[in-house]
Amino acid sequence: MKKILIIEDDPELNRNIKEALVAENMQVETVYDGLLAERILSKSQFDCILLDINLPGKNGFDLAKDFRIHNIATPILMISAFSELEDKVHGYEMGADDYITKPFYMRELILKINSLIKRSQNIPVDLQENEIIIAGDLQVNTKLKKVSRQQIEIPLTPREYQILLKLLESKGEIVSKQRLIEEIWGRSFDANTNTIEVYINFLRKKIDRPFDKESIKTKIGYGYYFED
Repeated sequence: MKKILIIEDDPELNRNIKEALVAENMQVETVYDGLLAERILSKSQFDCILLDINLPGKNGFDLAKDFRIHNIATPILMISAFSELEDKVHGYEMGADDYITKPFYMRELILKINSLIKRSQNIPVDLQENEIIIAGDLQVNTKLKKVSRQQIEIPLTPREYQILLKLLESKGEIVSKQRLIEEIWGRSFDANTNTIEVYINFLRKKIDRPFDKESIKTKIGYGYYFED
């Protein structure tokens, strides 16, 4: 049974979400305060976290950022009343995996949750067979989900890690934006956003620029590829 934590300070919305998820045979815990949520997250494991931004005690951005220090695997779906790209980009930088903007359909929420859980557990079979992937001076431990370059560990969010794996799996071949969206987020994800470009930029800032490298290449109009 999937275990979900709802962190939302609106009592009615919190209750409505819980009822919808319980009806889908999910185990649900709810919390209304950011500081209390932080204590719960330090003690319990969940398959997915629904996280509102504007919370009493500690806001969703700070909660996600601090949670990612010790947990990069559990997917975070941020719930927001804001649809501006800048807010979404900031959420992704803090460690969110996806966004849903109020008001929303419960069916859409459930689809996103199922997709996030599936993607967080889905590592390509051919990568599972090799615990260590070497690409030039970049090393990926697929068992521990750790990335390092020149023996320096690079912390990545789950989505950054999954995109990097897709690029490495393709072994220099171009991976389209649409393919990345479908294979990592699922077909229910809004493909009209520039989320992929945002994540590619995050990856370049972490694995290329500090090491004076240009490994992640763009083929304009086609997609991206990794060059050793």
